[in-house]
Amino acid sequence: MATEAFRVDTPTLEQVVAARENIRGIALRTPLVRLPARPGECEVWLKLETLQPIGSFKIRGGANALALASESSLAHGVWTASAGNMAQAVGWCARLRGIPCTVVVPDHAPLAKRDAIERLGGRVIAVPFERWWQVFEERRFEGMDGHFVHPVSDTAVIAGNGTIGLEILEDLPTAAAVLVPFGGGGLSCGIAAALRASGSRVPTFACEVDTAAPLVASFVAGSAQKIQHRPSFVDGIGGSAVLEDMWPLALALLAGTCVVSVEEIAAAIRALVTRARVVAEGAGAAALAVAFSGREATALGGTRVALPEGPLVCVVSGGNLDPAKLAAILEERPV
Repeated sequence: MATEAFRVDTPTLEQVVAARENIRGIALRTPLVRLPARPGECEVWLKLETLQPIGSFKIRGGANALALASESSLAHGVWTASAGNMAQAVGWCARLRGIPCTVVVPDHAPLAKRDAIERLGGRVIAVPFERWWQVFEERRFEGMDGHFVHPVSDTAVIAGNGTIGLEILEDLPTAAAVLVPFGGGGLSCGIAAALRASGSRVPTFACEVDTAAPLVASFVAGSAQKIQHRPSFVDGIGGSAVLEDMWPLALALLAGTCVVSVEEIAAAIRALVTRARVVAEGAGAAALAVAFSGREATALGGTRVALPEGPLVCVVSGGNLDPAKLAAILEERPV
């Protein structure tokens, strides 16, 4: 049974700046580095969230959410639902606070991510993908106690993610656009909110994989849509739907969404390894795959929008990829 509707507000500049202080000493201020270009390629800059302590941007939102939680709400510990990266973020921060952590994961979650959760002292509960997605929508799970950190639709989490936008503005104010992987929208909307609140007119584009691209379906339809999810090695993005409470933010903040194939993402992973010495998971390479594709984005009503000319910032959101999958990708074998 669904819980009552939950309101998610767009974070203000003051909330994002406060988040920056809340996560100081826990999350890193990651570098923005230029990808060595080849003839005919556009200018691409990589925001390397792979260098975070848990290998993912999720530590920013997780750290801010726990910093703002009351002591009484944390008395029975903390829990989240995650394919792996928010789980590690919450687990990392919970260990720093000395409180127990439980994570509900989809049963296809990569072994590398599940092992990492357990190394941090977290308890893992694996469920089928459909039941896991239900937790995102209902914000509850039978028998679970403690403070719930939603990995996407939580203003504190979104504000924490928005600190990436502040860093991009400081390091490359001449950016033409920012390309961001889209899972539930917490990262892309956080960055877009920070840019806009800072007075920047740099557009933020979502990046999806064609095996699970609910945002493009939603933009075409003009309302939050559910789609058929097909599992792939690109596990950090691509859900069954655009969450109802995130749709207004995505609609207001994002300039459009670009969809690429699993094969294009695999090619982007190879490029990151061979040209930048960066290991990215599937979601982390989605933005670069979009930059390479030169494809137009889809905006509201199915309108086609060209990416602006000029430097493109690709947010490399995470690097938690199973070694066996990485080897297969590098050798161009099926994953």
